Amino acid sequence: MSKSIIKHAFVALCLGGGMSLVSCSGFLDRESNSYIDKNMTFSSYIRTQQYLTNIYTLLPEGLTRMDGNAMFDGVTDDAEFALQTGDMQSINTGSWDATTNPDNPWERCYMGIRMACELMENADKVDLETYRLDPKLRTEYANRKKDIRIWKAEARFLRAFFHFELLKRFGPVPIVTTSLNINDDYSNVTRPTMDECVNFIVNECNAAADSLELQPWRDNTALGHATKGAALALKSRVLLYAASPLYLDYENLDETHRPTNAAKWEQAAKAAKAVIDLNVYSLSNNYVQLFHNQFQDAEYIFLRRYAVSDNLEKANFPVSFGGTGGTNPSVNLLDAYEMTDGSDFSWSNAAQAANPYADRDSRMDATFLFNEQTFHNGKVESYIGGKDGLYQTNATTTGHYLRKYLNESVNIQTGGGKLGHTFPYFRLAEIYLNYAEALNEYAPGNPDIERYVNLVRERSDQPALPNGLTQDEMRERIRRERRVELAFEEHRAWDVRRWKVASSTLGAPLKGMRIERDNTQATPTYTYTPYVVEQRVFQPKMYWYPIPQSELLKLKGWKQNPQW
Repeated sequence: MSKSIIKHAFVALCLGGGMSLVSCSGFLDRESNSYIDKNMTFSSYIRTQQYLTNIYTLLPEGLTRMDGNAMFDGVTDDAEFALQTGDMQSINTGSWDATTNPDNPWERCYMGIRMACELMENADKVDLETYRLDPKLRTEYANRKKDIRIWKAEARFLRAFFHFELLKRFGPVPIVTTSLNINDDYSNVTRPTMDECVNFIVNECNAAADSLELQPWRDNTALGHATKGAALALKSRVLLYAASPLYLDYENLDETHRPTNAAKWEQAAKAAKAVIDLNVYSLSNNYVQLFHNQFQDAEYIFLRRYAVSDNLEKANFPVSFGGTGGTNPSVNLLDAYEMTDGSDFSWSNAAQAANPYADRDSRMDATFLFNEQTFHNGKVESYIGGKDGLYQTNATTTGHYLRKYLNESVNIQTGGGKLGHTFPYFRLAEIYLNYAEALNEYAPGNPDIERYVNLVRERSDQPALPNGLTQDEMRERIRRERRVELAFEEHRAWDVRRWKVASSTLGAPLKGMRIERDNTQATPTYTYTPYVVEQRVFQPKMYWYPIPQSELLKLKGWKQNPQW
């Protein structure tokens, strides 16, 4: 193991007595003089609790983690980030490598792993003697003992989560289960197999689930912390990926090589059904409102809560409403949304092409801001020459703006209407689709497949799937449903990889909409023409990220990932 991934993650004591992570700049190069002695940290109930909170801060930033205010889906066929000079653009153009990867969480994840290990190793050292010895405090003593047990389980879950974040990018990675000595030499560690990595994460999830509660322990101040459902949901996703073609033979990047394994699909189906059978989650009645900071909604299994801010709105509102272009949904994604009657949208249908936003799946309206759409007491003008249209400064590059997650009450000019935001790591709709996909691969025709896909569709008033679909037809339906239902939740990039269809998706030209307005009639009319915004590049080697070159220099027995 390289020293850069195992050095102490240090914590500075703030003046107010709280704890916060020191700046990430160079944080793995050496131990800080401000590092609190472990005994001082873990003898304190409050400091140990704050230490756990700091581990949570290392989870992925779902809403603005790329280039400061961009969403990761801007490197998929679902979107483009309006700022073309950002580092993430190198992924779209294929000009990234082992030293210039703009989505490299290696150090961040291993910092989280090490901190989780340290908490698990030391949390039992919390000094509770005052509570144990005072008969009046026995109930609080028991509660704090339970807190510590749950904190350790949360840390185990987080350790599994960070390992999976690495696995889905780099393939098999070093498995870390202790807070390693920074002076040891780990350069001769051998690379684990895919199955070893998957089994480790699954076992961690099982162990965490055994100790975690179904609901946040104590009170709602723990919302956002892991529960039993979160651990089982992570297990569901890990086993779904592990059963997929890319993971069954991770070094073979030939897209015509798509192996299958019925036993692994069955494991994945059972893992998803276990989450469903907890019977503590339910689909929200309103897809739109679900993403407007409804962090207590019963659909959410595990989420990230953001403080009150208008940064997301400043990044993504149309320019005439004070935004700066932000993440722009593509025509590629638009074309995936069905008509309200369940039929496919087609550009060869003259009536549909004349107004491509009419009579579509309601999830499109909840995700896209498009021309003439009412928004924030006004209308979006994304036609050429319109106040939000192509070629305006900072405007959309695709003819569309993002609507999902945005709090439309925000007034950027006055600073009013600010709210918090919520990003879902796991929610029930995904688990339904995980279950349906896995079931279709090893037991096609099982009635639960249609049942759970239809539950997701019905929430958005889409008709039930037609009867009698073949296994291949159902597979494509489920894949499209995932794309539409889970848009901008960081699924697309990994789904098309695990299915081994990335050349025709991530490598396809990214399309936008050129909208022209005709003012010669009393009521203006529009012409909608798809056009290529950008030629995207996807090469087979990009199924896996390159292992950071700095790590390969230290992991002497490791080869770089295939073709890098």
